[in-house]
Amino acid sequence: MTVFDRIKQQLAQYPIVLYMKGTPIFPQCGFSSKASKLLQECLKATSASPDDVLYVNVLEDDEIREGIKQYANWPTIPQLYIKGELIGGSDILGELHSQGELMKLVQAAFKEERASY
Repeated sequence: MTVFDRIKQQLAQYPIVLYMKGTPIFPQCGFSSKASKLLQECLKATSASPDDVLYVNVLEDDEIREGIKQYANWPTIPQLYIKGELIGGSDILGELHSQGELMKLVQAAFKEERASY
């Protein structure tokens, strides 16, 4: 299985995936910390469980760390994907959050997910 196959599998399995340095509990860079906090804030307003979101610590897997940059042609980490689509990194997430758009994207991901059952 190639790194791109692994990434596609992760994105297909979870409605929301955050590729980050570290974990939400122990982020390893300020940008990943910001992205994770913004996402978690939005998740509190949904019926999502922690198992509905995949946090991928790219520091634990060099293949994923480099592969995710190539997959989306996006050179930096963190990267947030909702329903398989790249939303962006921490700066974009900050802008979307301040406009209320990140919350809408997160809520829509779970409304669609629940409706498909």
